[in-house]
Amino acid sequence: TAIDPCIVQNINIHHHRTTITSHTANALTAAMTLLPNSPHRRYGIVVMAVSCASLFQPTAVNAYSFVSSSHRTNLQYSSNKLSLPSSPTLRRQTSASLVMKRPNRIRRPTDKDRSNTQLQQPTELPANLKRKVDAKRPTLGHVVPKKSNTRQHKPLTELGGSNTAQLRPQGQSRDTQRYNNASNLRVLGGSIRGRKLESPNVYLRPMMGKVKEAVYSTFTSFGMYEDVGGVSCKTRHLDIFSGSGSVGLESLSRGAWHCTFVDMSNDCCGASERNIERCGFDGWNEGGIGTGIPDEGEPTARVVCSDAFRALRQPESVGIPPGSKYDIVTLCPPYEEIVYADLLEAVANSELVTEDTVVMVEYPVELGCLPHVIGREDGGVLVGVRNRKYGRTVIAMYVVNPTGDREVAFSRPEEFVSI
Repeated sequence: TAIDPCIVQNINIHHHRTTITSHTANALTAAMTLLPNSPHRRYGIVVMAVSCASLFQPTAVNAYSFVSSSHRTNLQYSSNKLSLPSSPTLRRQTSASLVMKRPNRIRRPTDKDRSNTQLQQPTELPANLKRKVDAKRPTLGHVVPKKSNTRQHKPLTELGGSNTAQLRPQGQSRDTQRYNNASNLRVLGGSIRGRKLESPNVYLRPMMGKVKEAVYSTFTSFGMYEDVGGVSCKTRHLDIFSGSGSVGLESLSRGAWHCTFVDMSNDCCGASERNIERCGFDGWNEGGIGTGIPDEGEPTARVVCSDAFRALRQPESVGIPPGSKYDIVTLCPPYEEIVYADLLEAVANSELVTEDTVVMVEYPVELGCLPHVIGREDGGVLVGVRNRKYGRTVIAMYVVNPTGDREVAFSRPEEFVSI
């Protein structure tokens, strides 16, 4: 069925008006064939002609050339009745505004932009870092608040039921016969990938696997585990709040030269020593000229049972050799038991860090956000290069007095905003 002749014969397309494409004409033809043969068929055709004209003409008046003069009065009445109030958002679009545009996207700063950007001066640490954070987590698995007695586990001899899981608050003794690897810890990559690790006899909050993988992917992109000039990797790692040692062992597995584990819990230090032996990192590194370590050498892994603040401020008093410098420092503290301002001040001014040392700090999202630049007492700075959120965990990375040797580890102030 063709379009009604009274419509086709009066279509007048002028060169100065908007051109109707062949696709629009085909669509109008197909729509007309679907209208039933009824007395209202002619009026339906008129309305559809008006709709098509309103899409491709600047004004409704120009659309009147689509129909015969006998229906122009009805067309004007319909246009006035259905007209919308004029507003900037409801105006008819001109042909120029119909051109498809790419959506606005936030342009990532380039290396040239970063080189031209002046580094902001370090300021006093904000008040939210000078008090302990309230970062309670919901009950998961065998972790419950200390005063909770709503669930009790059944003896191992009883089978079935939903209350067979034993619940333990953080920091208290764990049933090693029931949970010999409560967190299912294992090495994720490197030479001993997949090696299972032993957990200490107290419940810990270990770094999540996806977070650990992201952290070490970033370390690898910084070139922390690359051989330089035919010399094997000499990266030295300091793991503060080591717990079971999973973070430092991950670094050794990926090629680190040495790792020092620091924790104040005897159970955690014992678990770290057993995991070091289990993973085969209980060897000895030879010293000498060009190695950066004394002639007598040093162990591949060293465990120090000490308070974290004392280890950072007075390393020699806890057994760390004098003159020791580290390329990576990881801080994964218990969220509610430390003041982050004190921790950042201790690591920033520690004699264990040097130029281009990468400092990683794990903190809860409830803390807000760490500053982009942290000042040192000697006038140096820690410059933030990463600040990424993983669920309720945030990982911040800083470079101490950056020299530019780590090309990928450039300043990123846009990431250090409230999350």
